[in-house]
Amino acid sequence: MSDAIPFLAPRADVLARRDRIVADLADLLPPECLVHEARELVPFETDAFVSYRRLPLAVALPRTTAEVAAVMRYCHRYGIPVVPRGAGTSLSGGAIPQEDAVVLGLSKMNSILEIDLPNRVAVVQAGVTNLNISESVSADGFFYAPDPSSQLACTIGGNIGMNSGGAHCLKYGVTTNNLLGVRMVLVDGTVIELGGKALDAAGYDLLGLVCGHEGQLGIVTEATVRLIAKPEGARPVLFGFESSEEAGACVADVIAAGIIPVAIEFMDKPAIEICEAFAHAGYPLDVGALLIVEVEGSEAEMDATLKDVVEIARRHGVKTVRECQSATEAALIWKGRKSAFGATGRIADYICMDGTVPLSQLSHVLKKTTEIVDHYGLRVANVFHAGDGNMHPLILFNANDPEDAARAEAAGNDILKLCVDAGGCLTGEHGVGIEKRDLMRHQYSEADLAQQMAVRAAFDPGWLLNPSKVFPLEGRPAA
Repeated sequence: MSDAIPFLAPRADVLARRDRIVADLADLLPPECLVHEARELVPFETDAFVSYRRLPLAVALPRTTAEVAAVMRYCHRYGIPVVPRGAGTSLSGGAIPQEDAVVLGLSKMNSILEIDLPNRVAVVQAGVTNLNISESVSADGFFYAPDPSSQLACTIGGNIGMNSGGAHCLKYGVTTNNLLGVRMVLVDGTVIELGGKALDAAGYDLLGLVCGHEGQLGIVTEATVRLIAKPEGARPVLFGFESSEEAGACVADVIAAGIIPVAIEFMDKPAIEICEAFAHAGYPLDVGALLIVEVEGSEAEMDATLKDVVEIARRHGVKTVRECQSATEAALIWKGRKSAFGATGRIADYICMDGTVPLSQLSHVLKKTTEIVDHYGLRVANVFHAGDGNMHPLILFNANDPEDAARAEAAGNDILKLCVDAGGCLTGEHGVGIEKRDLMRHQYSEADLAQQMAVRAAFDPGWLLNPSKVFPLEGRPAA
């Protein structure tokens, strides 16, 4: 399977100069910031999308924006591809390198530079973990809203690259809604500043373009992010339904009614059983689907919102309604949900998909997803951000069986096409990377792709930044 999706052919001239390149990088960086021995490169050969592996030419681990700029100037001058890397938690192959590429890792740039509570912002380096931002301001009554399941490990630079979301994005939005500014190094080493502490910046919305660029427009080294005051209270509630279709219809009606909880998370029966066995969160095991609906505000506000949600859920035959009674119980409920990917990995290999669909299509897409996976003789566990239609079916398979792996990949492709055909798109928060690159033509016309590639080429005419990702290899403009 490692060769099933091709990379661009390595540049022979770059490979021939490997020793010279390593020596030159050693002049730009201290010894502890450069990795080049083969055995030390192995941890960088893949990311969380582990089906594909390539050893990079070398790994640069700069500590400052100036060192990033120096590496970028050098690589640009000599035509060396660069693959940016955060924590390596990408589920779409976004950080997998090539043999002729320098991986530029930002893990050493992990300082919180400023907490500005009067302006409700934080300025952080790109290697700071997502959760660390919230922990740094929690005692002052603030938090950073985007909360992907990998928030303990994933970094803000990677979050910006993929426009990451999380369970609470229904109310607070994804990364782009919480990002105010960046410092970014362009492919030629130029350093630019986009946005800042103000709520809006003059000129074109280049910040909006950068958020979700998958490391193809530049290297983000610092970010200014929005801090939000903690709510007065928060209460997760479990809703159990007989079927996934009923749960999906309930979600659509809740949103259609103008009710916006802070989160609506979905699990089907296989996911419930997997997560409960791991977290012992008290999930009901006699239901076919589960919604975690979290409301927040004052006690009166939470009661009023829940009353409306319960009324809608009853119209869809809800079997179980269980309100959280303590902070400990709430933590367990969210531990189970946020551990879903890891808990699934304990019982099987899996591919995690990331399509989005209109809420009115949830029930239809859930039903068709089961039919697709059944057709390939595989199993699926559905766990996803139901409130914004961001689906994460986990297709279970045996990675040691090439035929099983091929069936899983084919099933995943069919599910993503289903999402697009239902009026959604290929990705909600994991990015395109390698995984969805060859499905881009199912989402976009040739004219659409040409325009997107023209924007990309305006930042990187030589296509040196993360070159094998996002766009189909066939039909690209000549570098």
